[in-house]
Amino acid sequence: MATPDIHIHDRLIDECRGGNRRAQFRLYELYSKAMFNTAHRIMGNREDAEDMLQEAFTDCFRKIGTYRTDSTFGAWLKTIVINRCISRLRKREAELVLIEDYSRHEMQQDEPQEMIWPDPPVIARAVERLPDGYRVVFSLYLLEGYDHTEISQILGISESTSKTQYSRAKEKLKKILSEMRKDG
Repeated sequence: MATPDIHIHDRLIDECRGGNRRAQFRLYELYSKAMFNTAHRIMGNREDAEDMLQEAFTDCFRKIGTYRTDSTFGAWLKTIVINRCISRLRKREAELVLIEDYSRHEMQQDEPQEMIWPDPPVIARAVERLPDGYRVVFSLYLLEGYDHTEISQILGISESTSKTQYSRAKEKLKKILSEMRKDG
């Protein structure tokens, strides 16, 4: 079985390194939607996500000479987007609540057997309503696929704090969804 080519845009990236604006625009077209979705999940609103997307691509094209092919371009760019978002949230002084004893806050094992999930747009609106700290950890873990060790390194928090923030985010999300159902 042939291995997929993970460097499918190398020629385009080389043109970007040379300052080719058309190549930069093409790379933007290829990656902007996925990177916007990542930024939106972390920032929680469209306007901030659009700002972060633009700033991330500006950083990308300024630093494209540092891109190395030991990872995919998409993974490299996603790291820039995530770091840009986290930096902005830190500037907003988004404080993550530190928890001394995570074990007191672990999820209960007696969750309902069947749950009727709302439509994805409803869930997305509910996630937007999470406090910044909860939303960031929730998005990085569940939606972006980072583990708690990686999240702790990215955010400069302990692994147990990451787990606690995730657990609390799920609880808060359940409450938000319940309120949204009641409101209609």
